[in-house]
Amino acid sequence: MHVTIENAEKAIQAAVKKAVELNTQMCIAVMDSGANLKAFYRMDDAWVGSIDIAMKKAKTSCFFGMPTGQIGALSQPGAPLYGIEHSNDGLITFPGGLPIVDDEGVLVGAIGVSGSSVENDHLVAEAGAQVIGLTDLPAHPWRT
Repeated sequence: MHVTIENAEKAIQAAVKKAVELNTQMCIAVMDSGANLKAFYRMDDAWVGSIDIAMKKAKTSCFFGMPTGQIGALSQPGAPLYGIEHSNDGLITFPGGLPIVDDEGVLVGAIGVSGSSVENDHLVAEAGAQVIGLTDLPAHPWRT
C-alpha cells in the first residue's frame, strides 16, 4: 500500500502550515512506500539546496522505517551503522525525515523536510506525517 496523492497533499498542507507558524521556508517531499516521489512542495524563498536534502531525508526514512535523526544516532563513529550515509546513492542522517505508517502499522511512505534548523525540520515533518498517519513502525532490532 502506498500513500495516496490526496494524503500526500494533506501532509504537505499541514507541513506548510507549521513552517509558516515557525516563520521559515521549507522544501517538503513525500515519498510512497517504494521511496518514489509522490508529491513535492518548495515554499517561496526556500533554499535550492534543500530540494535534494528533503527528498533524501524522505528516501532515507522510507528505506529504513525510522526517523532520520534516529539513523543519525546509529551512524556515528563506533555505532553499528557508521558510514551508512554513503549507501543508496546518498542518505541523510540528521532530523527532518519521518516514516508514514498507517493505523495497521504498515509503512505507506515517508516525509522529508529541509530548510531550517534540524529541530524545525523535524517539527514540520512531524506536522505533515501526523495529519495522515503515525510515525512509528513496530519494533525493529536497530531502533534505539
